[in-house]
Amino acid sequence: MVDRLGKIYAKLHDHFGPQGWWPADGPFEMVIGAILTQNTTWKNVEKAIASLKAEGLLDPMDLIKTGPDEIQRLIRPTGYFRQKTERLLAISYAIIDKWDGDLGNLFKKPASQARQELLSFKGLGPETVDSILLYAGNKPVFVVDAYSKRICERLGLIKTKDYNELQRFFESNIPVDVEVYKEFHALLVALGKEYCSSNEANMKCHLCPLEADCETGLLAQV
Repeated sequence: MVDRLGKIYAKLHDHFGPQGWWPADGPFEMVIGAILTQNTTWKNVEKAIASLKAEGLLDPMDLIKTGPDEIQRLIRPTGYFRQKTERLLAISYAIIDKWDGDLGNLFKKPASQARQELLSFKGLGPETVDSILLYAGNKPVFVVDAYSKRICERLGLIKTKDYNELQRFFESNIPVDVEVYKEFHALLVALGKEYCSSNEANMKCHLCPLEADCETGLLAQV
């Protein structure tokens, strides 16, 4: 399986090129993006972050001083803006009060400890937390999302949709390398968006760089 995942990674990298994720100016902006991207598209997140940036609010203390009403207005394009405002403020207060104003103090801790601290926040699930740890904290944790679950199933890589099992599968079959984890996750997202749609009518199997590897998707049925 190590060899197969390596070949899949190579094919995706050759096809899409380096992805350069996570696009952000610093760790706190990455945290904001990870929270805002819940249940929405990245395009909407970009709009919200641009609005926050225009108001000079990509700083935890400035967010706290601004208050919820203005934050809700600025992040409205991402949906669930009230809940997301609560999450942004909760993490901002934690940075100031718990981590002495520096996210780096969280990321200095072992990945497992930092993960548990982040998971204790209301509304922060494993995917969001692991995105923060990998991209903002440079911790070697593989992010599992809807794209990787779908692609694993269609390629016949592993028969489970359990987050932790899928994460262990990737982490045990990929060299422990933060940059490889980032790139592989981003490449799977690119594949899912471009070719491997959740809607079978929109799948582009004949154009997919992994066409020859597909065992359980539409390609296996023709």
